[in-house]
Amino acid sequence: MEAPKLIIAISSRALFDLDASHHIFKTEGKDAFCRYQIEHEDEILNPGLGFILVEKFLAINQSFPKSPLVEIILLSQNSADTGLRIFNSIRHYKLDITRAAFTSGRSPYSYISAFSAHLFLSTNTDDVIKALDSGFAAATIVSGTTEHHSKQLRIAFDGDSVLFSDESERIYQQQGLEAFTENERNEAKIPLSGGPFKNFLRTLQLIQAHFDPEELPIRTALVTARAAPTHERVVRTLRSWGIRIDEALFLGGLPKGAFLNAFGADIFFDDQQGHCASATQHKITSAHVPHGVANQNTDKK
Repeated sequence: MEAPKLIIAISSRALFDLDASHHIFKTEGKDAFCRYQIEHEDEILNPGLGFILVEKFLAINQSFPKSPLVEIILLSQNSADTGLRIFNSIRHYKLDITRAAFTSGRSPYSYISAFSAHLFLSTNTDDVIKALDSGFAAATIVSGTTEHHSKQLRIAFDGDSVLFSDESERIYQQQGLEAFTENERNEAKIPLSGGPFKNFLRTLQLIQAHFDPEELPIRTALVTARAAPTHERVVRTLRSWGIRIDEALFLGGLPKGAFLNAFGADIFFDDQQGHCASATQHKITSAHVPHGVANQNTDKK
């Protein structure tokens, strides 16, 4: 079967370190920012928080040079004029990125649908929230690393509010652990609704299907605070979707960072800032998914 192309949209500030120019924009205004970018357009930008992730996604295409399985789209609030520096840096690092949208200060999130992107990565939380509200998998990259754990791309997901809906998380937040556990025990055979990253995980699995099981370029993991007996509903949900995940860690509330490090995660998606911070402590690139009830309340699981 022919795999759908995995399309990932990433903001220029997630791909490259644009902190200096962004500071000028914030403190001196748009005109000063534009002058700075043009004056420095031949200076190569340093890698940003999502740079290594993009490299590893694009490396998957080496096995299918005539029919690439992954495409990276650049979405930038720069103008096309000031964006020359970004494309000069893309060329310098030999990144196969050819499509882009430059929006001259406006949010680029509306182009996610036009490009048929499966995932949007940004450092701008407002853009990420707009994308999530429109039904797309999206996350704010909050930390990065320069370390390569392995040649294989390893992606870890939280469960509730990320792969799954927040329906069970709402019970936890509103009624506590005992009510949550009782509900999951009673509803064990009733699949959870899909969360914002369900279709992204499904597309990853379709790409995996084109490789020998012993040579998969992608490995996935579910890393959740759930534990027995609440694990059963998760397992049955994935089974009902026909989606396989390579590893599943049910941690019962333990900090996730050490386990993400043991898995060798290149990126970890979670709806709660505390879990992202735990990943960061172990030099794991983490991406916050500002979705679900945990991002509406101050009390977080």
